[in-house]
Amino acid sequence: MTWSIIARDEATGTIGIAVSTKFFAVGARVPAIEAGVGAVASQALTNPLYRQRGLALLRLGVPAADAVRLLIEADAGHPHRQLHVMDWSGRLAAHTGAECVDWCGHLLRETFSIAGNMLAGPRVIEETAAAYEASAALPFPRRLIAALKAGEDAGGDKRGKQSAALLIYSTEDYSDLDLRVDDHPEPLEELARLEGVSRERWVHFRKFLPKRGDPVGITDREVINGEIEKALAQEAGEP
Repeated sequence: MTWSIIARDEATGTIGIAVSTKFFAVGARVPAIEAGVGAVASQALTNPLYRQRGLALLRLGVPAADAVRLLIEADAGHPHRQLHVMDWSGRLAAHTGAECVDWCGHLLRETFSIAGNMLAGPRVIEETAAAYEASAALPFPRRLIAALKAGEDAGGDKRGKQSAALLIYSTEDYSDLDLRVDDHPEPLEELARLEGVSRERWVHFRKFLPKRGDPVGITDREVINGEIEKALAQEAGEP
């Protein structure tokens, strides 16, 4: 019912998941990331327990391939499941069950993986991969969205469109970005719009929040607002 990409930004080590489907609220069920641990995407006839169990395994230092093996070995329903996993070191692994609905499959590359089921055909994940590789100049969030848009242009979910999500983590215990489009006629277009809105204030505001090594952060609102306005002016090319 879904296709998704897990990727690691080569420049920063940031990990992100982008996903799209003809199903309600995909962001609430498919993607999971923990800073310093890794990422899990559970889909097809999804087992929501894979997400937290997968992260728990990665937290113990279990490599991605072993985490996938242990998850499916413990689940008698695994022929109906699809998942892919990235540990924080960047190792990747995936499983597409034999009973997943065609077209279904996955691919693993050096810095990203893509998995999908109920797709129009293999070109969906092939074009998603090609677009991700070709768009390295884009900022990471927009690169992930562009990849999914290419997959959608190749047919996407063969049932249609409904929801999409983008989840990104770097060094903190909270996300850099957590965007969800739960029900929309053009979910990827709406996801792209929300990503643009995030750049109006959120990406600048986030820098002042408490973080590892700084449990208070910046609390002076005048400083925060002044720095945000300065950053926005610089982006607009103002002196």
